Amino acid sequence: MRRLLLSALLLAVLLVPLLAGAQTDERRIDVVDISGPLDDGAVDFVIETIRQSADRGSEAVILELDSRGVVASSDRFEELVALTTDPPLPLVVWAGPAPGRVYGGALDLLAAAPLRVAAPGVEVGYSSPTYIAGDWGPMGEIPTSLESEIVVVDEPIPGLIDDTSPAIRQLIQDLDGVAIPVGGTDRVLSTLTTTEIDGEEQTTAIPVTFHKPGYWARFLRLAVTPEAAFMFLVAGLTVAAFEFYAIGPGIAAAMAAISIFLASYGLATLPVRWWALVLALAGWAALTASYQRGSVAAITGLGTLLMLAGGLWFVDGAPQLEMNPVVTAVIVLSVLAFYTVAMPTVARSRFSTRTIGREHLIGSRGVALVDLDPDGEVEVEGARWRASAHREAGIHQGDSVRVAEIDGMVLEVEPLPTDA
Repeated sequence: MRRLLLSALLLAVLLVPLLAGAQTDERRIDVVDISGPLDDGAVDFVIETIRQSADRGSEAVILELDSRGVVASSDRFEELVALTTDPPLPLVVWAGPAPGRVYGGALDLLAAAPLRVAAPGVEVGYSSPTYIAGDWGPMGEIPTSLESEIVVVDEPIPGLIDDTSPAIRQLIQDLDGVAIPVGGTDRVLSTLTTTEIDGEEQTTAIPVTFHKPGYWARFLRLAVTPEAAFMFLVAGLTVAAFEFYAIGPGIAAAMAAISIFLASYGLATLPVRWWALVLALAGWAALTASYQRGSVAAITGLGTLLMLAGGLWFVDGAPQLEMNPVVTAVIVLSVLAFYTVAMPTVARSRFSTRTIGREHLIGSRGVALVDLDPDGEVEVEGARWRASAHREAGIHQGDSVRVAEIDGMVLEVEPLPTDA
């Protein structure tokens, strides 16, 4: 029995290299998805995938490109452009699918490829700057007319696009028999295979493998667009305020932490205007202060305008990366609705349950945490509560108060005489 097991193990060891060699020799096409602004993570992923495809002996690599520009470091992106210019295997850059966009440095990547193809309907242009919010012009031989304008592809563009193809599958069929230079020599592609089924020959494409970044890279790239980074920022801060005032079970705090983490990655990657960031944060602070004081209309309006202004000018990436004004307005109005409707409703529901039992607080003493004019916040029996007082009560921060009544989730308080 022992000899049988040892023989089986030896056979397995001998077969593994043979099977690996068989997989390496299998012809296939590798398609690499490049969508969204190109950050360092996306650039590294493309470089690694091209090299791995060459090691596996793939027939060719197709870079599926749909990007508004480059936010990666210059040295990493220039390494990718150099690898695209002189690849270790046949390489094609396909701009698509439509309606897609290829702007800025992404246009340099398209121009550098041995074979450049685009789907009809794709927008190309805004070739300068190569790096968003940078001072570099186009690196490649790109038509000067595309430096400050865009065109919609409907036919080949001399010096930039060699051919058009509406879809990846169609492109793979069109590549059969096409010669692509690799290392100074032309390599003729064979992307189709013929098989005989029921006495009839049928032509099909060789296997295609689609590559996307790993889950962690895709998670981080959720925040590499301006609208997403702004949304994660204000949403995370708003949910954090909700957790603080509504005394949640901790789920909201976890969501806020994740949102703020993603926003931080976006802030570190995108060319964010610092003063616009300050405006957005000031808007959030004003909305929070207004909620704390019982929704003061003037403060709420000011906070909304500050956040909207910060959102509209959030990034300095024109003309390649700009905030969508409609999306920005929707984000800000959603935050406003959360502060004025959702937070009071949830807090009222939570604090009005019998399990809380606040009637015993009537007559209790506490301390004003802010000036009550007439709304504010007090601390009673070690807990923070929203409170309201008569406008002429003159309760200031640090004054002693007594709970007179309870109105829903708000404590009605009165000043406590100094000799009490």
